[in-house]
Amino acid sequence: MIIKEGNSTIAIRMFDGEDFMESIKIVCKNYKIDSATISGIGMFRNVELGYFNGKEYVKKTFEGLSEIISLKGSISVTESEGDVVIHVHTAIGLHDYTVVGGHLINGTLFNGEIFIERLHNITLLRKDEKTGLKGLYPA
Repeated sequence: MIIKEGNSTIAIRMFDGEDFMESIKIVCKNYKIDSATISGIGMFRNVELGYFNGKEYVKKTFEGLSEIISLKGSISVTESEGDVVIHVHTAIGLHDYTVVGGHLINGTLFNGEIFIERLHNITLLRKDEKTGLKGLYPA
């Protein structure tokens, strides 16, 4: 992973075999990121997506290379513990040119161009909700 920090932007180049979520957690820790947006493109080697059915995430793994068509999300902290939450949705293109998408559970990258935009004077908090999800509350 190669990282370059600008004024508000952190640009990350990820390489084959890197774990997306673990890599982003490391960047957040090392660069003290707790409220930001995240976007990117590239390719997954394999990826696990989820769909929230109202009670839990139903998960599905896609093996083999897939193009990251869209990758967008937020970086926030839990209200009670202050733990970093990386919440990302993605759409991927499969080898047969079909597109699937959902909540990114995890993925191993083939390559990636990821951008984190820090939010200034805004704290993004995650609070437990009746739905079972942690809702986002800007503060």
